[in-house]
This record gives sequence, structure tokens and C-alpha cells, in this order.
Amino acid sequence: MLGTLNGALEVREIRLDPDAIMARVTGINEIVDGLPVLTRVEIDYRLRIPKGTREVVERALERHAAAASSTPSAGVAYRQPVSLAE
Repeated sequence: MLGTLNGALEVREIRLDPDAIMARVTGINEIVDGLPVLTRVEIDYRLRIPKGTREVVERALERHAAAASSTPSAGVAYRQPVSLAE
């Protein structure tokens, strides 16, 4: 997911240093019919973006979140909080 987001930013000519983009991902498993099943993925992005790019980055994040939520992954729900700093 992080590589996909970084690629989406690069297409928009926003290049971030490796230390300027981070994701913390948590998978939530629940027991369904006696088996552990991944039911939710929480992705907490932290980006340090160049000044003047916030609007473009926010649009890219909206599209990224929509794409992740629409991916048919056996009913897995996605939550994507974002922290942006310029």
C-alpha cells in the first residue's frame, strides 16, 4: 500500500524522501466459524510533504483510500488515517 501511494504521488510530480513517508499497518483478525480471519486493516500514514503540495496530496490520498476500499478482499474493511506535515 505504501509503494502504491508513493507511486501515485510521484505521478503527480511529488517526490518524498524515504524518511518523509511512513505507514503503520495493523491487521485485525476475528474468529469466524472457528477460524481466524483478517477482517480489518488499519493503515496510519505519516507524510512530510513539500510546501504548497497539500491539496494535490490530499486528492491523491482520497483516490488511494477509495481504491483500497473498493478492492474485493474477502470483505476486509480499510481505515486510513493520515498525518500530513509540510
